[in-house]
Amino acid sequence: MAKARPRSERSSHRRRILLLVVSLLSAVLLLPAATASAAVAVAAEGDGENRSRGAATQWATGKDEGELAAEREAAGGGSVVEDDFAGGFGSLDSMLQWAIGNSDPGRLKEEAADVQKLSEDELLKRRHEIKDLMEKLKMPSDADLMKIAIADLNNASISLEDRQRALQELLILVEPIDNANDLDKIGGLVPVIQDLNNANEEIRITSAWILGTASQNNALVQSQILGYGALARLVKMGYSTSAKEAAKAMYAISALIRNNVNGQEAFTSENGNAMLQHILGSNSVDVRLQKKAVFLITDLADFQLNSGSSGLPFLSERVFLKLVTDMLSTFDLDLQEKVLLAIRSLLKLPSTDAMDLESCGLDSVLYRLGVQLEELPSEEQKEYAGEVDALRREVEMLFQQKLKPGTATAALQMLG
Repeated sequence: MAKARPRSERSSHRRRILLLVVSLLSAVLLLPAATASAAVAVAAEGDGENRSRGAATQWATGKDEGELAAEREAAGGGSVVEDDFAGGFGSLDSMLQWAIGNSDPGRLKEEAADVQKLSEDELLKRRHEIKDLMEKLKMPSDADLMKIAIADLNNASISLEDRQRALQELLILVEPIDNANDLDKIGGLVPVIQDLNNANEEIRITSAWILGTASQNNALVQSQILGYGALARLVKMGYSTSAKEAAKAMYAISALIRNNVNGQEAFTSENGNAMLQHILGSNSVDVRLQKKAVFLITDLADFQLNSGSSGLPFLSERVFLKLVTDMLSTFDLDLQEKVLLAIRSLLKLPSTDAMDLESCGLDSVLYRLGVQLEELPSEEQKEYAGEVDALRREVEMLFQQKLKPGTATAALQMLG
């Protein structure tokens, strides 16, 4: 996983576990290959595995190691972490293979001969020693780690630093869809949504990030978050003067209402269109946030087009089309490309009147954009500009095709 995990000052239990890993490696290095194979057999004899995904080998919690061990025992035992522990070994077998592969072959050969002289009791004793080491390597499952983080969020006396750590742990843990589906079940959605109102900006940002990650292409979690009314707060965060906070709110909103009719209706009810207009029309808004807003507009228009839904009338309102059209005058190739994609999708909507776009000056804006694209000095820019210009010409053609029937109808009405 690309995201770096925060270091916890209270994870002395993890350091001790890593020391045990070193001890296990040392034990394997001192054993011959036959005994190392026996170690793998011991692992296979253990209880059913509950593997922890997502490199969740570190967590923020006020609980000590004894409490965690007791909770794992009460829940029926722990699990040996096989993903990304002890420096990135994919499994216990790979760890043992690494240990053997990095040993002196001559030494292993000598000890392989020595092991044959050991009695069955001595071999059994070594086997138990390795099993004991592996028992000490038991770690919590993803569900255990999520519960620990949620317990911290529900702890009113926890510091802001530890609250942020707990949220960052959840951010990583909810990436797998199964974990995201369990988040509300184990009481995690409510405290995360409550932290959207936290006085600390970083806490609010991470909370929005979690909601966006958990609801990504996940209808169940989308429905749960919408049911708790979180969308209203996210829309308000979209007005934030902090570009980082507004961008994360936009990310969460986009994930929450994507391909979701109920979410899009709620977005309209919460005046989400006014938030989008604010972002598009403000000169002080970060251009990266404007790009996210334009991307959301394209996404909503495409969904409405593909689903036949007509629940977002604001997309075809003249004031809204004017703001989108004016964005083409901002000289940023990436933004202009995204705006052209949005206009192309909006033009395809049956509810969009091409004459409204004509009154917004789309034809003249497209012409000026074409001139700008021809005057770009850099060869690298010219290549990209050529792609943008091809899209511009496509939009212009679509606009003219849609405009002609409308113009003819208007002329007939005047004659009548």
